[in-house]
Amino acid sequence: MKKFALVFGLVVSLVLSGADSWAQCAMCRGTVESSMGNGRNNVGVGLNTGIMFLFVMPYLLVGVIGYLWYRNSKRDQQERQFVTSRVKQAFQS
Repeated sequence: MKKFALVFGLVVSLVLSGADSWAQCAMCRGTVESSMGNGRNNVGVGLNTGIMFLFVMPYLLVGVIGYLWYRNSKRDQQERQFVTSRVKQAFQS
């Protein structure tokens, strides 16, 4: 559990620290520069927000799936231990 908490905390801190970064491909940068030349800055802000949204979503999905998998494996392990203890009790009686 300590390893999971450590890895989860590290991933969350890395994702949150990258929120202030600006990511643009060459085509997006060209579009922003041409629209800024025309006096419109809102296109660049929208592109950066969309790119950051597309960047973060796959990592969040993988994190949620990993958490659900971890939780289910823990539940299965507890059920196996419970069944094993019941079987041992039955044979000892």
